[in-house]
Amino acid sequence: KQLPINFYQIQTKFRDEIRPRFGVMRAREFLMKDAYSFHLDKQSLQQTYDLMYQTYSRIFQQCGLEFRAVAADTGAIGGYSSHEFHVLAESGEDDIAFSDSSDYAANVELAEAVFPTASRPEPKESKRLVATPGAHSIQDLVTQFQLPIEKTVKTLIVAGSEQTAHGLVALLVRGDHELNVVKAEKILQVAKPLRLATEIEIRNVVGAGPGSLGPLDLPIPCIVDRSVTNIADFTAGANQDGKHWFGLNWDRDLPLPEVADLRRVCTGDPSPDGLGKLRVARGIEVGHIFQLGDKYSKAMKCQVLDEHGKSQFLTMGCYGIGVSRVVAAAIEQNHDAHGIIWPEAIAPFQIALLPMKLDKSYRVREAITKFYADLQAAGFEVLLDDRDVRPGIMFADQELIGIPQRLVLSEKSLDAGTIEYRARNAKD
Repeated sequence: KQLPINFYQIQTKFRDEIRPRFGVMRAREFLMKDAYSFHLDKQSLQQTYDLMYQTYSRIFQQCGLEFRAVAADTGAIGGYSSHEFHVLAESGEDDIAFSDSSDYAANVELAEAVFPTASRPEPKESKRLVATPGAHSIQDLVTQFQLPIEKTVKTLIVAGSEQTAHGLVALLVRGDHELNVVKAEKILQVAKPLRLATEIEIRNVVGAGPGSLGPLDLPIPCIVDRSVTNIADFTAGANQDGKHWFGLNWDRDLPLPEVADLRRVCTGDPSPDGLGKLRVARGIEVGHIFQLGDKYSKAMKCQVLDEHGKSQFLTMGCYGIGVSRVVAAAIEQNHDAHGIIWPEAIAPFQIALLPMKLDKSYRVREAITKFYADLQAAGFEVLLDDRDVRPGIMFADQELIGIPQRLVLSEKSLDAGTIEYRARNAKD
């Protein structure tokens, strides 16, 4: 009867961070909001998970942050569903991919690179073996022979599972693409964790070094990325040191091997939901939610009786917000050369009240004291700068602190019956 139930805490935590960096972004001491929910079944968990997803979204919206909720890999924590909440900022530690025309968003490790829509062109070149001395990488090859990089194929040999021939697997991606480690580790033939084969291992099986590898006559299993399937007349290693095949074509010169989604997505790729193009940007993770299922309840033998009196394992979810990191992320996303530009909802003060020549003008002192009291009575959080300093110092400090609204009162404004106003985010 007590289920579902959701427990939460907001507490200071400590982490043995070897190299603290980015101010309070990754510190040894930080403030965290944690929550754990407990349920009898997946349906109940899904309802709470959706509610927490919506709640987190509203929190970050009300904080005035530009963010994306992205589908993410569950990683070591486990479970069967996970979403990360990222504040967009160039200083972020993570890459996220999101559509420019829909709500689709995912961590780049999880974002799908869809099949090319264009059909493979007809071959125009004949296969030829070319000496490529000194070309030990795709970039060397492209520079030396003036090749379009998108028509080159790089072959990465990794450790395979126990069932694979010679214990190695070749993964092929386009020359301008990057292998996605998380995707590669999900392939059955690939050993986990992913490990690149050593040069000795490669030479023992292939007879050539890493800079001259290719799919033709390779004596180990090959898996090619989707983007490799529709290129014609491509260039790849010949499995002979210092030599490459030019003008290779699938089906004509070699059979097309197993195909899989192997690469990291790029800006401009089609969105997997069919709406718009992907944009890849840096993000700061400020929240993470998981559907844990019964992974931990089974490990702890945590069981309850359901409404029929039958014993079953609890289904769990967990949800976290890095409170300290939200503050740091807000600063990273909202600043200029002069200082912070706080979003209104999380600013330490709403208004900075700056009196000119407060110590010399009785009129200014009397007016500012009343104005300060009136603003506070109206519910505003106000910082009154009553220091005996030059106006330039006041303005510079207020911009550095980043209070959203600035009001300046002086003898001149009193004579005119006005008050000078400036928003911190004003462009001029």
